[in-house]
Amino acid sequence: MTQSDNAQTREHFGSRLGFILAAAGAAVGLGNIWGFPTQAASNGGGAFLLVYLLMILIVAFPMLVVEMAIGRHGQANPVDSMRSLTNNPIGKKLGAAVGWVGLSVPSAVLAFYSIVGGWLICFLFGAVTDVLGMEAATVWFKGFSVERNLFGTVIFYVLTILIVQGGVKQGIEKWSTRLMPALFVLFALLFVYIMTQNGAMEGLKHYLIPDFTKVMDRKLILAAMGQGFFSLTIGGCSMLIYGSYLSKKENLPKMAMNVTLVDTAVAFIAGLVVMPAMFVAMQSGVEIYAQDGSLLSSDTLVFTVLPLMFDSLGLLGQLFAIVFFLLLTIAALTSSISMLECPVALVSERFETKRSITSWVLGAIIALFSIVIVYNFSALFGLVAMVATQYLQPLAALLFCLFGGWVWSRQAKVKELEQGCPEFSQGWFGKLWPVYVKFVCPMLVATVIWASFG
Repeated sequence: MTQSDNAQTREHFGSRLGFILAAAGAAVGLGNIWGFPTQAASNGGGAFLLVYLLMILIVAFPMLVVEMAIGRHGQANPVDSMRSLTNNPIGKKLGAAVGWVGLSVPSAVLAFYSIVGGWLICFLFGAVTDVLGMEAATVWFKGFSVERNLFGTVIFYVLTILIVQGGVKQGIEKWSTRLMPALFVLFALLFVYIMTQNGAMEGLKHYLIPDFTKVMDRKLILAAMGQGFFSLTIGGCSMLIYGSYLSKKENLPKMAMNVTLVDTAVAFIAGLVVMPAMFVAMQSGVEIYAQDGSLLSSDTLVFTVLPLMFDSLGLLGQLFAIVFFLLLTIAALTSSISMLECPVALVSERFETKRSITSWVLGAIIALFSIVIVYNFSALFGLVAMVATQYLQPLAALLFCLFGGWVWSRQAKVKELEQGCPEFSQGWFGKLWPVYVKFVCPMLVATVIWASFG
């Protein structure tokens, strides 16, 4: 099948809003709702927020445009999209290799991410049984047993596969346009509720008022750069694959900007909820910060500190615990569907297999890896998470960037973006972007990689 045939038969998103919510959903995950407030709390609140917003514009947005443009140009899975950037036979082989490295990212991330998704589902069930007074069930759901982890992981995979097998319009778009607005509504409810508690205003001030003495701190800048990078899943392949389902008529830089804004809004709002909640918990006697000002349980903040806060607030707190864990489950799902979509797109396009069967088979294969991790949790979970997020994803991002900047000719890049945005090369962004992607972005990504080794 030629590329043009593929473009004709390829399913596209049905609406702009559908694309923006799906792509933002792919980017919005636990990194925004769990990672971002935790990073902000560890790095001086408002100062981190300020630098983060700057980094999103300087680092993440230009690279998001590259990734989406490669996908839309190729109108195919990551491997074939990378191959389509050049006519040189060696370049095509290298492009395919880059595509495979890229594909390893969502598969590796999904293997550990779905376990966390499973915890969220169990905490959600636990919050429900808590309200119903089913003590034994609550203890089981909130405990950390292998059986419970296995149960949660399997449920999370089943939900992910059910959405992906529906395809782009009937699966991903349909559910993203329902789940993402639900996310904002639940956040609004939580915010209003938490702001009525003692200590919340203090947390809000800490989050919104920057300490300018910390803004130039090297550690803070690197943390903000890394967080901006991961919160838009740069190098995670999701944006490339969603870009390939985008019509050529759409204004790509504008779409990328909308995705960036929605994603950043979710991270910002998560901070509005989580930071005040931490200060409310501190008022209730929960220890959050160590003597030196560092965060005590940064990796388990969501599973320890916030449930303690909800417990201390009686029945209303228990009801809001249900809302909170439902919210996190939704955020995790909008990301996991984009991760599973990457290998599913490749296999169903290459071998012309039925999407529903492909989704179940590939989902089951990755689920088997997750089950191995569940049974060898202490040895494997941290290792897989580290390899996937600290090494594989930044490496894929660097390769996408080098390929998009150096191998894909400037003329072809600009031409791709002029479809749907004819005035692209006239504006300052159009003049600056090709050079920026070629020289500045690889340096910034290399810095993120260097920092992760530091």
